[in-house]
Parts: sequence; structure tokens; C-alpha cells
Amino acid sequence: MDDLNLPTNPVVKTSEWFLTLLITAIPIVGFVMLFVWAFGSGANPSKANWAKATLIWMAIGLVALILWGVIFGVAFMNAMQ
Repeated sequence: MDDLNLPTNPVVKTSEWFLTLLITAIPIVGFVMLFVWAFGSGANPSKANWAKATLIWMAIGLVALILWGVIFGVAFMNAMQ
């Protein structure tokens, strides 16, 4: 197994993660950067996978928010009649 010579990727350092999380905290810039890290060719694979997972969670949250708004919006409209 040692002679496979599989390529290894460098470990993402704590300081890089700190900067990554700081950038993602900036509203529009963070959202754009998630797409750059997820689908760009220059990002570390670990960071790319993290960005993809974060985008998936954001999509799930958006769908849940829309469903919540529709359900309670309909309930509110029915209560007003």
C-alpha cells in the first residue's frame, strides 16, 4: 500500500480557517466566495468540500424558510377572514 504514490493535499491551517470564516461572515462577499471555493479550481479539496456542504445547508435553510413563510402566511390569512 505504501507504493501507490497517491497525491496528498496540504492541510488547511487554523489561520486559514479563521480567515475563511471571517470572509464568509461578510454578507455578499462571503456568499460569492463560497461559490469560488466550492467550484473554483484553486481551492484546497477540504475547503471546497466544506464550501459545497455550506451551500447545501444554506439551500436547505432557504427552502425551510420559504415553507415556514407559506404555512404561517396561509394560517394568518385564514385567521384574518
